[in-house]
Amino acid sequence: MIIAVDRALPYWKEVFSDIGEVRPFAGNELRPETLRDAEALVVRTVTPVNSDLLEGSAVRFVGAASAGKDHADHDYLRRKGIHFCNAAGCNANAVSEYVITAIYAVAARGNWTLAEKSLAVIGVGHVGSRVASKAQALGMKVLLCDPPLGDATGDSRYQSFESVLGADILTFHTPLTDDGPYPTRHMVNSGVIDRLGTKQFLINASRGEVFDGRALAVALREKRILGAILDVWEGEPEIDYSLLELADIGTPHIAGSTLDGKIRAVTLIRDQLCEFLGIASPLDTDDFYPPVRRILPKPYCAPREIISQALCEAYDIAKDDAALRELASMPENLRGKSYERLRTARFLRQEFPHYTVELDESSREMNGIFAGIGFNPVNIRTNKKFLQATSENPEIKAYDRDKSRGE
Repeated sequence: MIIAVDRALPYWKEVFSDIGEVRPFAGNELRPETLRDAEALVVRTVTPVNSDLLEGSAVRFVGAASAGKDHADHDYLRRKGIHFCNAAGCNANAVSEYVITAIYAVAARGNWTLAEKSLAVIGVGHVGSRVASKAQALGMKVLLCDPPLGDATGDSRYQSFESVLGADILTFHTPLTDDGPYPTRHMVNSGVIDRLGTKQFLINASRGEVFDGRALAVALREKRILGAILDVWEGEPEIDYSLLELADIGTPHIAGSTLDGKIRAVTLIRDQLCEFLGIASPLDTDDFYPPVRRILPKPYCAPREIISQALCEAYDIAKDDAALRELASMPENLRGKSYERLRTARFLRQEFPHYTVELDESSREMNGIFAGIGFNPVNIRTNKKFLQATSENPEIKAYDRDKSRGE
């Protein structure tokens, strides 16, 4: 069989070539003629999957190697008997790491003490539940808002949207919906923003249309709220750069773009394709991942500095923010394609479990914090290699010498 696969996905050849003939394509340039004789299609969210693309093709399996699935016309796929699946949860950990990194970066700029801040997590699914767990590890007070989940479970932990609007920070992790009892399109609108205060902060790493961008821009411009972190935008890839200018951190829809997340996505789709075809084809992905890297925070630093250094080494969010802001100076007709390039032609960051944070004796109590946000903490007492490395570090030797002298 012929499997058409978006070539922006990592290891696409290794993952699918033993199942059939792989035909790679560029996600935003896919044409119907490419699919005439293809039986399986593997896409990302940049590819609309509908009758315009599939009518007259041999495709009977569509796999979206992404958590999102609103780029597909599901009614059409059902009518045609085309099997659809996505990789739900594949990027959940990645997005939660993004949110924690972004919060910590803004907290450092504003000299916040996160243990004194409350965080409302709106949407407590794959992503939101992980954000909540990591925020609690940092000592934040976490409020959970998920009315559909509350209705389904009867669990009183899941509060209404109204009841969490007073939180210091509100982070959104909902799907984009237009119907049902809890529609999310423009969930954050002028009416909601008018009820917020000047010390409140908004984060959107779900879908751009969950926020009314114009209303948010007015509130930020008039300083009616404290600030915003935005990874998603209305009208992508043609985004509102005037809103970006007002945001504290703005990135090009890459919160979930990690090597781990992409590998999870393609392997989940592979598994579902094998099940669809009724075949067994085990895949070893160990070689897809690089070796674990070590982070050695500077010794004798305050906990906030140690956490900040580790987060920055694992993911320098400022680089993604700067790269997006550079597009504002480009001619308008080039911005859209440049935005897409930022999303695809980029180095995929590794998630926190690929980093071992090696702490000195004075920071041993931080093991729990780093474990809670997903790193692999190691105390130097149990790491002879690190002891040797630090003992040979001239900066640490000088610090220890001065400390012994009482300087």
